[in-house]
Amino acid sequence: MIPVPSGVRVWLAVGATDMRRGMNGLSLQVQEALRRDPHGGDLYVFRGRRGDLIKVLWSDAHGVSLYAKRLERGRFIWPSPADGVVMITPAQLAYLLEGID
Repeated sequence: MIPVPSGVRVWLAVGATDMRRGMNGLSLQVQEALRRDPHGGDLYVFRGRRGDLIKVLWSDAHGVSLYAKRLERGRFIWPSPADGVVMITPAQLAYLLEGID
């Protein structure tokens, strides 16, 4: 589990993301498509088209981290809006990472 400090906001980038992107590509997506600062300390969660892989981008005082999780079976639950961003709580992120609806 990602050690999420209290007060950190978690944003889901709704829609499908090209999961070939790494830290720089996802940071650019946060900056240009979501209109947010990728180095502001928030977590940004991305899901691929198939739904079995998510990536979490997080920038803190020490640098940028990129976490990835792939499910062996099933898909990650994801909101239905086609574009934009949805804020969730760190507890909801924990449920999401465990595959709980």
